[in-house]
Order: sequence, then C-alpha cells, then structure tokens
Amino acid sequence: MDVILIPGLWLDGSVWDEVAAKLESYGLTPHAITLPGMESPEADRSKVDLDDVLSRIVSVLDECLGDVLVVGHSASCGLAYAVVDARPGSVTAVAYVGGFPTPNGRPVATGFDVVGGSIPFPGIDTFDEADLRELDDAARDAFAKRAIPSPGCLATEGLELMDEARYTVPATMICPEYTSDELQAWIADGAESVSEIPKLEDVSYYDLGGGHWPMLTRPDALVRALLDAAGLELWDDTDQMNANVEETDQGITPIA
Repeated sequence: MDVILIPGLWLDGSVWDEVAAKLESYGLTPHAITLPGMESPEADRSKVDLDDVLSRIVSVLDECLGDVLVVGHSASCGLAYAVVDARPGSVTAVAYVGGFPTPNGRPVATGFDVVGGSIPFPGIDTFDEADLRELDDAARDAFAKRAIPSPGCLATEGLELMDEARYTVPATMICPEYTSDELQAWIADGAESVSEIPKLEDVSYYDLGGGHWPMLTRPDALVRALLDAAGLELWDDTDQMNANVEETDQGITPIA
C-alpha cells in the first residue's frame, strides 16, 4: 500500500520522516509531500496557486499502482479531501489528522494573514496548550526554527469539489488535541467547519492525543492509527507478535 502524507501549514515533507520510516518498516510505501513553495524559506510563493498545490499531490497519487491511503494534517485535511474528490476511484481510504474535510467553496486555511503571497508563521506562542501538549520548550523552539511560510493561496482560494463519489471513500477522523466525543458534539451542533463529515458514508473516529502535531510527539501511536485507517492489522513489536501467533510445521501462523 502507498501512503501519501500531506503536511499542514508551515511544514515541509520532512515533518513526516519518523512516521514514514516506521510505515516503510511495515512494508508500506510512504510519499511525504513537500508542497509547491515550501522547498525553502526563500522560495517564491507569490505565484503558487491552489491548482499547483493539488496537482503536486495528485501527480504522486497517479503514480501509485495499488491501494492508497491519503493522509492530511491540520489545514491540509482540506487538500486531502480535494484529492479524494479528484480521484475517488484511486483512493482506498483517507485519514484526517487534527483537521476536517473542507466544504466546497471554502479555503483550506482561514483566519490567517497573507503577506506578499505567503502565510507567515504566527509564532509558537499563538497556539493554545491543547495544541502544544507534549512539545517541550526545546521542541517548540525547534518547530519555530523549521517553520516555513505557506502559500497564500491556501487562505484565499476556495476548493472546487465536483464528484460526490468522495463521500463513499472510507474516512478516519484522527483526534489529537481534541477527543472524538468533542468532535461529534461539534458535528451535532452544526458547526460549519465539520459540516462535510455527516455526508461521509463510512467514517470512523480515533482518539490519539499528543497535541496538534502527533507526527512529532507520538509517531508510533500515529502509525498505529494510520494502519487502522488503512484497514491493516500489523504487529507492532516482537512481544505482540509472539502473543498472536503460534508455530506450526509450515511456519508461523496468525491466531484468529
């Protein structure tokens, strides 16, 4: 299975390094995306538009030959949803980590200033403690140093979603700084930010914890959540494997 990993605002594909390595150890093929304009702090983002961003991700998807899990983090959950809309028949499952599928016509990032075609990093202190949970002072400083301004188009251009087959792709809502109970309460209250979720035909909820950036704070737990979202049952370590298998003359066989 291929796994497409889309980072949220201010981050390039390297934020997925530890998660990608663990996925690869299970035999999956990760593709950690660096979005256009995110190659370096000095990259020109002024001419990057939403089509450029989505085309980068879809081009990776189109190279995949088998099952594909698409993973979006934070604001890029909206990008993951748009990719599902563009290729619903090519996506086996989608996981939304710390964010939600964006409604049609809305930009994936709202409430951020756009300066010179970029969304500047607003500073680590602008996030609340639920977001920053499990990031110590050193990790917070490291995050701020690695942050790159994101393309302004993510805050100014609305998604154009056209294929209702996107509702049929199995989805998992992975909840890191809020709980699944809180998310379902927001849905029941009719919050616009989560208004697409009730339209999904096959949606699951996964309580993860660890704050808003679990790829940094809880990579092992996030990998398990992604395996679950993909419908894969793989062993985490030798002890767990030994607890779930028995030896036979033909080799090691999983116990049902």
